[in-house]
Amino acid sequence: MADARVRLDIDGPVAVITNDNPSKHNAFDDEMDLALFEILGELKARRDVRAVVWRAEGKSFSSGRDVGALGGGAVEISHHDLMKRGHRGILQILDLEAPVIVAMKGWSIGASFQRALICDIRVAAEGARFMLPEVGHGVIPDTGGMARLFQMCGHGVVSDLVLTGRPMDAAEALAHGVVSRVVPADQLDSTVMEMAAKIAAAPTVTVNMARRVIRHLSEPALRSSMADELIYQTFVSRSDDLAEMRQARAEDRAPRYTGS
Repeated sequence: MADARVRLDIDGPVAVITNDNPSKHNAFDDEMDLALFEILGELKARRDVRAVVWRAEGKSFSSGRDVGALGGGAVEISHHDLMKRGHRGILQILDLEAPVIVAMKGWSIGASFQRALICDIRVAAEGARFMLPEVGHGVIPDTGGMARLFQMCGHGVVSDLVLTGRPMDAAEALAHGVVSRVVPADQLDSTVMEMAAKIAAAPTVTVNMARRVIRHLSEPALRSSMADELIYQTFVSRSDDLAEMRQARAEDRAPRYTGS
C-alpha cells in the first residue's frame, strides 16, 4: 500500500519513517494508519536494519487524528475492531529487531503522542508540546499512553495530563523522562540521525539483548493497559454519558451526566 504521506527510506543500516502530511500537521487518517502499519511490518521482517528514526516534515510530529476524515473510510468497521487493528499495527514496534528513535517537534497529540511513547527513545525540539485531550472529547486515551506515562511520570502527573488534557512542554517532558534530550529545532534531525548511526554501529546482538532487558521491565504493563483500554473504550463509546455530551453540545446546553 503506497501512501506518500507516510514513507520509508532505508540507507544502509538506518531506516527512516517520515510523516509527510504537513498541511494538516501530520494528522493521521485510516489510509496513513495502514501505510504506517505496513511499513512496520516490512521493518519487522528485515535483519539488515539496525536502527529506525521516526520523524516528520512540517511544523509538527503529528496533531493526532484527522477528525475531518472520521467516518470517511470506504470499509465499514466497528470502533472495537478499529481499535484492535490499531493495537495490532502499532505493537509491531515491540517486535522490531531495531530500536526506534522518534524526533518530536511542534505538537504531538493523542494517539500519535502515545505511539511515540511505545518507541524506544524520544528526542524533542525546543518548543515541542505534548497532549492527551481525549477525556475532553468524552473518551479515554487508548494506545498505551497512560501506561507509559505512569511508568515515566508517576500517578499524579499522568492523572493531571489525562484528566485535564493540559499540554506538557519540552522542558517538563525532559524533567519527567518522557523525552531523553531537548535540542534546537534546526538540530533535531541531525541529532536523531547521529544517535541512530551510533546504535547501528554497535554489535547487533548486544543492542538486542539490552533492549530486551528494558522491554521485559516495561512491556507487560503496557500490554495489560492496552487490553484494558480496548474493553473500556468500547464501553465508553456506547455509554449514556458520551451520548449526552454529544447531544448537549448539539443543543448548546450544559450536559446532565449520570455516570452510566
